[in-house]
Amino acid sequence: MNHSITTTLIKAKETRRYTEKLITIAKKGGLANRRLVIARLDSIEVGNHLMDVVAPAVQRNSGYLRIERTGYRKGDNAEMATISFVDKIAKSNAQDNPSSKSEPTSDPKQKLKPEPKEKKVSSPRSEGEKQ
Repeated sequence: MNHSITTTLIKAKETRRYTEKLITIAKKGGLANRRLVIARLDSIEVGNHLMDVVAPAVQRNSGYLRIERTGYRKGDNAEMATISFVDKIAKSNAQDNPSSKSEPTSDPKQKLKPEPKEKKVSSPRSEGEKQ
C-alpha cells in the first residue's frame, strides 16, 4: 500500500475528497465503521490497513492529505501532482515483509473452523471373511 501517488491534478483533487472522508470514518473506529470502509474500498486488506495503521497515526481532525504540483506530463501536457499524507505514517512490520508470514494469532474476530472428524471406513465384507 502506497502512502504517496503521482497522478494528474484533477484525479488527485477528486481522490483527496473521497479519501479524506474515508479516513474520518476510520478514525471514529467501531465495527460498523470498519465494515463501511471495507465496503467502500472493496478490499478487506486495504480497509483493515486504513483502520489499524493509518487512522490511529493521523493526528489531525481534517486535512490529512496534501497535493503538490510536480509539473506537466510529456506527450499530452497534462498537469501532474503528487498526493501524500501530511503526517508521517509508519508502515507496520507485517506490511513491510509479506513473504514472512507468522503464525496466526488468536484474534477473537476470526472464527476458527473445527477440524473435520475422521470418517471410519467400513468394508462391505465382515472381518471374518477373507478371500
